[in-house]
Amino acid sequence: MLVGSLVIGYLSGTAGEHELKPFVGDMFHGMLSLYMLDMGLLAGKRFSELKKAGVFVISFALFFPPVMGMFGILLTYLLGYEPGDALLQVVLLASASYIAVPAAMRMAVPQANMSILLPMALGVTFTFNIAIGIPMYFSIIQAFW
Repeated sequence: MLVGSLVIGYLSGTAGEHELKPFVGDMFHGMLSLYMLDMGLLAGKRFSELKKAGVFVISFALFFPPVMGMFGILLTYLLGYEPGDALLQVVLLASASYIAVPAAMRMAVPQANMSILLPMALGVTFTFNIAIGIPMYFSIIQAFW
């Protein structure tokens, strides 16, 4: 679907962009805001479910992002990224894909327990990355570059 949408976008050019502007421009921001609000409310309501999931799930949500972040720092350093580009790539590698994955998991794996997935991604990993992860990755990148 992604490749198909890229081909359609390329073939339709400026005319296609103009016709889709209401959906991918102004309306998109409002719909994204509502979607994010819904995801946040669901995660907040189900945060107590993490206790039932156990220590492993919470530990994974806390320790896997820095592992991926360190891998990203090494990879971007070896590939010669500029510091800002490296930080962006590292944050993407260390994140839990807070927007796309919950929606995709609902559709692709209906038996997935959203009561664990949402609070883990939004309540634990996102909070960790904002408070500790991103500043830590930024400091390491500054030190190496």
